Amino acid sequence: MSPRSPAVNEELRRRSRERLLQAAVEVVAERGYEATTLADIADRAGSARGLVSYYFPGKRQLVQSAVHRLMHRTLEEALEGEPHTDDGRERMARAIDAILGLARDRPVLMRQHMAGLLDSEGFVQCPEQQRLAELLRDTVVRHGSCEVDTDYPMLRALLMGAVYAMVLPNVGMPVRPLRAELFKRYQLDWRHGAPPEAAAASGGACRDDLSRFFATGATDQTGATGATGDTAGDQSK
Repeated sequence: MSPRSPAVNEELRRRSRERLLQAAVEVVAERGYEATTLADIADRAGSARGLVSYYFPGKRQLVQSAVHRLMHRTLEEALEGEPHTDDGRERMARAIDAILGLARDRPVLMRQHMAGLLDSEGFVQCPEQQRLAELLRDTVVRHGSCEVDTDYPMLRALLMGAVYAMVLPNVGMPVRPLRAELFKRYQLDWRHGAPPEAAAASGGACRDDLSRFFATGATDQTGATGATGDTAGDQSK
């Protein structure tokens, strides 16, 4: 049997990493962060335990990268969804609704994410986090900011604060007043984006199948060539 080419090995590595990211999101959402082990994630992904350490220094880094992936792909889906728009106010509304929607629909994941960010190490610098930052920064630009280096961190801080308020155990705030405050700040009409009442009428926007965020059939926005349906483990390095 001839050796695998470097391109094939790279694709197998990419698929293995994708499966681990998806498994991390699924298992933490089901069991919580503390009750989840790296072995649990590896088992769900169908990967050897050693592969987790190959791609990620530890559980915190893996889970943060996984949630950042979920966030940036959710945001990307909202911004580029139909009907397509280049209107800066509509795109800002969609961005706000996408992030608040994650806090509403996936509180366990987002609560853990916020707790991880308060760790002394802060943000995990990974491709997923960088893509999320790019999308939020672009949203600020399209909204008409003349001081992006000030306005982008402010948007990020306001969204983080709103998410934190929503996921506090037992005293979390509902989405409507937080959305209203953010929309007022950015001078957005309530009908922009995805109003909560529209989501409620449609049965909610939460979809349990997250595979579309972790494997694609084309080059995704983190620069990796996507593919689906792979079950082969990558034992090469």
